[in-house]
Amino acid sequence: MQDQENKYKQLIDNTISYITDPQIWINILITAVKIALIYLIGKMAKKVAHKTLEKIFRDRERSPLKWDERRSMTIGKLAKNIVNYSINFIVILMILSQIGVELMPLLAGAGVVGLAVGFGAQSLVKDVISGFFIIFEDQFGVGDVIQVGNFKGTVEQIGLRVTRIRSWTGEVNTIPNGSITEVTNFSVHNSLAVVDVSIAYEENIDQVMSAIQETADRLFEKNGDIVKQPEVLGVQSLGVSEVTIRVICECKPVANLVVERQLKSEIKKRFDELGIEIPYPKVVTYQRMEKVES
Repeated sequence: MQDQENKYKQLIDNTISYITDPQIWINILITAVKIALIYLIGKMAKKVAHKTLEKIFRDRERSPLKWDERRSMTIGKLAKNIVNYSINFIVILMILSQIGVELMPLLAGAGVVGLAVGFGAQSLVKDVISGFFIIFEDQFGVGDVIQVGNFKGTVEQIGLRVTRIRSWTGEVNTIPNGSITEVTNFSVHNSLAVVDVSIAYEENIDQVMSAIQETADRLFEKNGDIVKQPEVLGVQSLGVSEVTIRVICECKPVANLVVERQLKSEIKKRFDELGIEIPYPKVVTYQRMEKVES
């Protein structure tokens, strides 16, 4: 019993001696100041890095070989995130070293864990790497109309792991970047509206082509989506009961479907004004009259 009391008293004395030791508090204060300085330097480094990246992208936009605004925003945001993660990781390691944590065993253990996770999550790593190259190669961007496999629609979000595509009927499709092997981007270059117009064989082809050209020219003047004067190519095919004439219009990206509908509507109205017949199935009935003997 006496031994226990002595040990308890000795523990109290050691604790009081430790707490009242000025050198201990000086070391704690120095460590706290170092941690605060490391934190502040990290924040300043992030601000400087962000300002540098913004300046780089501003200079890039003013150069003759500038990127488009969509790509600059996407890459700029990704670069800032990478800078933030990198600086935060370094700051955490430096703070741990100040409080006495051995970094070498920690880094070695993290490397082993990272290797195990890498083997267990190969598809995740593949998605991230694919997303990285999609962004930097500018294969497509937010707002582009693309087709990936059976999915076609407008890109709503591009991440390092997944891409979200909204179809024209409203469904949102989430596609892992690693499964994107072929992409068709409809928003990069101008599109082409192609309209085939069928007329009856009895109609005058030159008159019909002239009417189509006038109608397309009027639509070109009032429709800003058409970037080049429409062209009537001529007779496309000779069918069983119709002659098909083709007209084409170069339009802004993804505007070809709307222009095709408008052009068909205007041509139909013009044909009605001129009395030009659009062929439709007809049935001719012959009635055989038998002679009745008296």
